[in-house]
Amino acid sequence: MTASAAATPRNTVLDLSRLLDPAAIAVIGASTNPKSISGQPLMHMLACRYEGKLYPVNPNRAEVQGVKAYADVREVPRPVDAAVVAVSAAHVPKALEQCGEAGIPFAVVLTAGFQETGDAAGADMQRELDAAIARSGVRVVGPNCVGLMNVRTRAYMAFGGALGDKTLRPGPLAIVSQSGGFGLSIMALANAHGVGSNYVVSCGNESDLTFFDFAHDLLERDEVKMIAAYMEASTEGVRLRELGRHALEVGKPILMLKVGNGGAGRRAANSHTGRLTADYTLFRTAFREGGFIEVEDLDELADVARLVIGGKYPKGRNVGVLTGSGGWGVIMAEQCERNGLQLPPPSAESQAKLRALNSTFASLNNPIDQMANYAEQNKTLECVLDDPAFDQFIVRSGSGPDVDVWASRMIEIAEKTDKPIAVNWASVPGRDADVMQKLEQAGFLCAIYARRAARAVGIFTEFALKRLKFAQAGAASPARPLPRRPLDIGSSKRALSEHTSKQCLSQYGIPSTKEVLLSLADIMALKACPVSFPVAVKLASPDIPHKTEADAVRLGVNTLEELKRAAQSVQQSGRRHIPDARIDGISIQQMASGIEVILGAVNDKNFGPYVMVGLGGVMTEVLRDVTHRFAPVTMDDARDMLGELKGTKILEGYRGAPPADADALAQAIVSLSWLISDHRDRIDEIDVNPLFVRARGQGVVAADALVVTRGTDK
Repeated sequence: MTASAAATPRNTVLDLSRLLDPAAIAVIGASTNPKSISGQPLMHMLACRYEGKLYPVNPNRAEVQGVKAYADVREVPRPVDAAVVAVSAAHVPKALEQCGEAGIPFAVVLTAGFQETGDAAGADMQRELDAAIARSGVRVVGPNCVGLMNVRTRAYMAFGGALGDKTLRPGPLAIVSQSGGFGLSIMALANAHGVGSNYVVSCGNESDLTFFDFAHDLLERDEVKMIAAYMEASTEGVRLRELGRHALEVGKPILMLKVGNGGAGRRAANSHTGRLTADYTLFRTAFREGGFIEVEDLDELADVARLVIGGKYPKGRNVGVLTGSGGWGVIMAEQCERNGLQLPPPSAESQAKLRALNSTFASLNNPIDQMANYAEQNKTLECVLDDPAFDQFIVRSGSGPDVDVWASRMIEIAEKTDKPIAVNWASVPGRDADVMQKLEQAGFLCAIYARRAARAVGIFTEFALKRLKFAQAGAASPARPLPRRPLDIGSSKRALSEHTSKQCLSQYGIPSTKEVLLSLADIMALKACPVSFPVAVKLASPDIPHKTEADAVRLGVNTLEELKRAAQSVQQSGRRHIPDARIDGISIQQMASGIEVILGAVNDKNFGPYVMVGLGGVMTEVLRDVTHRFAPVTMDDARDMLGELKGTKILEGYRGAPPADADALAQAIVSLSWLISDHRDRIDEIDVNPLFVRARGQGVVAADALVVTRGTDK
């Protein structure tokens, strides 16, 4: 990133108005060949009747594509809002400096041949480009990008076949993409589904202006109701979270298609916690936390976009399903439940209204099955429309000669309610297309397949509830449940001993097992055990943070003789594992019991501090039944985390076992989140494994802990 970009504070929303809505554009390197990359921007803007001023810059031509040309951008009449740069890589730095001299504030650099090449020549060109950006003061899109489009004004500072589509319409969608070609694909597909785009931005190499700069600006625009985003990679985890918060503040979703999620580049960690967290896990956590709707492909993006355009947000997960096919109703019910939706029965009052219709009902429950009697389906919908049991509806569309009448009445009914209504389109693709188009123009999602309808409604509902929760909670930070506590952990980077690590936990109210640290000689001289049997015997060494891997732990020791043998054994195992390991002593610990949980915290260099929890001890690493939140968290957040675990029923009491103290576990999560948040400048990782959760009312206890400090020594 250049000096000009770095100088912009992260929480500042840049004013990109002159770039996104330019009244005058210079095209540097404009070609007479309209099919070439350097010829397409001018060609497309002329063909689509861009109403602003166009100034081709080409020292070898008096005119380009019928428009007067200029030999130098500094000769172009002023003011000019933006320049398209389509010259060779070697000439780009000079072109930018000339833009600066001409007072042009923005440039879209289409040219490739910089850092993306991965070779020395590209790196050299990138350094020259960065220096030119810093000297010129011009804010730059790209390089190596498809460009930028304003579909409303036809300011097509870009290239690509999709720009030639004369049916492109403006609309509430804005697109920001790290892949130029894919960004144009989003625009084209959304347009085909009746969703217009006001802006399309290809970020390219992001040498200056970034994905985040554009997304923040677009969220503030009244003509933008949602953003479709394509992201391949980013190290700006904190900025991603800030963007998600901004989206919640303005109530506009970011439909995020994140690719490249295989975990390559995963950070090395010195704890179980770190090994359970890949890069994508934190992206997913950021998406869940902020105003994002993560989608898996373009069809899903288009479906959710239709729900956003409808402008109605459900206030809960309860959905009423109306159908004329019992089989379809079963499929839809299953798909709804898979996507986090609930199907409660209609209220007794609604059922009485339905019976009064004297219609052909196969079921008055949910789904409400009217046995293909679509002629009376709208009457059924009116009976349950105001039922507080339902937050939204999915309706199987009518079919046959009266489908247009059915659709017109459906539109009238929808105007009476603030509850979203989605349509499962009963016709085969292409049939009754004019009716389907009428419904979509009225703000309905019309999905042909049950899975698509339920999936779109489900993930849209998640965003709606997140939006509602944010609005109700306000912008205030969570209240502290405990004061900030000092930690005596030194200033060097190291793994703390188990004893010292547990002291850190104790400062934040997380209890640990009773323990005594003795030398092997002292243990061999014992006449009685200082801790009541049974005990655990562990080697204490700062060089062996994971004692189990070194076979340096013995559990269930019941006699003094067993204790002495165990102490000798763990020390020998430690020496075999690391012959020159420092040994602080041998810990004799009270044995603990309960449900095993792993609790951890990491201060990630890209995203900041977060906490994680999983059930099952060692099995957690095999099953990966873990969940994450950024720190600090509230008790509600912690309870939500526990509810997301696949094994959460174990905490509720399984097969006769008493319920576990889930509240104490949630409190431990909260406390750990404040510990890592308060000391993020000093701690890299915290690993509590296992943490035993006892029966309800008996609390939790940490049997082992590891704190890895960040170190502040210079």
